[in-house]
Amino acid sequence: MIFSLLIYASQNSGQAEQTALRFSRSALSQGHKIHRVFFYGETVSAISNLKITPRDEIDITRQWLELAASDNLDLVVCIAAAVRRGVLDQQECDRHNRVAANLVAGFNLSGLGQLADAILSSDRLLTFGN
Repeated sequence: MIFSLLIYASQNSGQAEQTALRFSRSALSQGHKIHRVFFYGETVSAISNLKITPRDEIDITRQWLELAASDNLDLVVCIAAAVRRGVLDQQECDRHNRVAANLVAGFNLSGLGQLADAILSSDRLLTFGN
């Protein structure tokens, strides 16, 4: 089965993103495919190079990157939600005349068209958030 995930809860507001990560690992280990992980809303704030995770907490952004590297996941961040929260890649940084890009490498900014494509290309879209 092919899944896509929509995550829109803040890392600080509950377990939604950790649950999505655990689901992804489990699904992949059972032979399923994750077509795309789409980060929307408050969750994009955590995908910034300026965010520092304390040593005694889980760095879920790093864990997504590790899973993406090992299983070729497409990690997409909603561009409107990211720009609204000051999370920029180099192209958006230049476009908005900002000093520095801060989107974590390995994540890609894109629009809702990528979410629509994920829905059409997957057997199921699972949402994580409240």
